[in-house]
Amino acid sequence: MACPGKEGTPLPYTASPIKLLWSDLSLFISKLWALPGIFLPLNIGRMHEWNEFYPSFRNGATVLIHIFLVAYQLVFLISLPIMVVCMIPGLWVLAYSVIGFTINYAIVMLSLNGFQQVLVSQVPVVERPGHERERWLYINGIAAGHHWVQMNIDQLSYIFGRKVTGVHNRTAGIVFDLIECLVQRDFAYATGDIRRAYALVKEALLDPECDKVLLLLHSQGGIEGGLVVDWLLDELPHDLLHRLECISLVNPLAISSITPTQLILWLWGGVLHFVDIPNRYMGRLFVRPNSGHLLNMHYLDNMFTLGPDMRVLDSNPFMEMEVEPWATAGINGYDGPPHRIRYQPTIARDEAFLPAALSLQRSQTNGVGQLLRVKDFSRLWQYRNGGHPKDTETRHDNDTHEHVYI
Repeated sequence: MACPGKEGTPLPYTASPIKLLWSDLSLFISKLWALPGIFLPLNIGRMHEWNEFYPSFRNGATVLIHIFLVAYQLVFLISLPIMVVCMIPGLWVLAYSVIGFTINYAIVMLSLNGFQQVLVSQVPVVERPGHERERWLYINGIAAGHHWVQMNIDQLSYIFGRKVTGVHNRTAGIVFDLIECLVQRDFAYATGDIRRAYALVKEALLDPECDKVLLLLHSQGGIEGGLVVDWLLDELPHDLLHRLECISLVNPLAISSITPTQLILWLWGGVLHFVDIPNRYMGRLFVRPNSGHLLNMHYLDNMFTLGPDMRVLDSNPFMEMEVEPWATAGINGYDGPPHRIRYQPTIARDEAFLPAALSLQRSQTNGVGQLLRVKDFSRLWQYRNGGHPKDTETRHDNDTHEHVYI
């Protein structure tokens, strides 16, 4: 990464928490125009019962509660400085704050979250030999109550043919969740769900009966996963850490220090603010021109489309997109063909990871070679329907990073 302080360069996560907070607030305000892209497109014609906006009573109630909480929290936060300006006695302000937070807590716990912190997928999957030596863990993003997290891990379980354990990052409402993101990211504050996730991941890595741990992270879960990984790097040796793979479906702004070379990192996510900065990310970088940030409805349905038998189809438009290599910066304004995805290769190391990358190199140099698509490069795609990556036994741990943004 470029030297801290240089114009256009993000602050390192070791910078002053106040400076980090100010930087993130400024960036958030400058990107407010992109907020509708979190929920759109709705894909009404393709909705199924596990989509977050599927027209069911439970989903409808969840959305209405979140709308109420947004209004409630904004009014509450705006009223606090007004009370200070109006010289309301400090004890009254404190009492008002306690009552306000207590009401909010009661609403989210009773109507959205419940009190179960660790969830397990409930759908029937037939695990293959060897799956008993794997652990699949998931941390959700903002605004996800118990019902949506259960839908997340159930769909993940069908896609990958494994049982998936979810560590519930409980929602406090969208506004308060965003504030919590800033506190976690800028002050490196580990909330209870981060500590629980760390304990589960560490336990799995130390288990002699476990050969591989996959940590799936969505949205705010990327921030939490970053803190978990930082702690693991402090405490565990390389021969245990190399068993861990992180799959992160997240806005890259959420990641602070989740790119250690001992791990396999996959990033699928949001706004391309820092992509043009040299050496910001290690490994493969894909760009797909589309929007949407809900896990089931936008990511999983498009990348791992399920058929009527609840198995991933052998083909879908995302995985069939043509790979178009580029070697220079300037991708933020990419407006290329909608059937293509942009890919920045790391040819020097890719041969050890996937033979398709070598074919790409040859096609660039001599004009020949087969047409390559996303599925030719995606390690995660090989896990579908209970499968395993072809290079599971021989992969090089320092050379297996992938970044995908939509």
